[in-house]
Amino acid sequence: MSAARRTGQGGTRREGAPGAADRARRMHPAKRLVLGVVGGLLLLVGLALLVLPGPGMLLVLAGLVLLSRAVPAVARFEEPVRVRAMQGVEASVASPWRIAGTALAGLALIGAGVVWGARLVPRLPFGGWSTGSSLILSGLVLLGLLAWSYRRTHRA
Repeated sequence: MSAARRTGQGGTRREGAPGAADRARRMHPAKRLVLGVVGGLLLLVGLALLVLPGPGMLLVLAGLVLLSRAVPAVARFEEPVRVRAMQGVEASVASPWRIAGTALAGLALIGAGVVWGARLVPRLPFGGWSTGSSLILSGLVLLGLLAWSYRRTHRA
């Protein structure tokens, strides 16, 4: 690039669109810390959910997106994970049986949350609304992700 194109009026260097590293350097350190911590937690939970039931790849992707905002070197891992996560999204709504099974699982989680929260069965371990509300929330997240996946893959 020529010196005339690099400098604006007065001989100062004119910058184009700032890159990810420039944005990260300009970001307030507290914001970088929060993005790093939240991204790291999402990444860890997502990694756990790769072997446990749940949307592991989507949480790994969300964690990497947040981490790449705070640490630009992490951005190189984002695209391969995005491709794999979107393959999982497409597979989750590939057939009516999978959609029905996922919807039933979400409704079962909500129902179990009500049973646990209201202590309708007295011998259930950890009875109460702390357990019940987490089950209900899990069911709602599952149904929300199912709806999002369906809309994303069946756009007309």
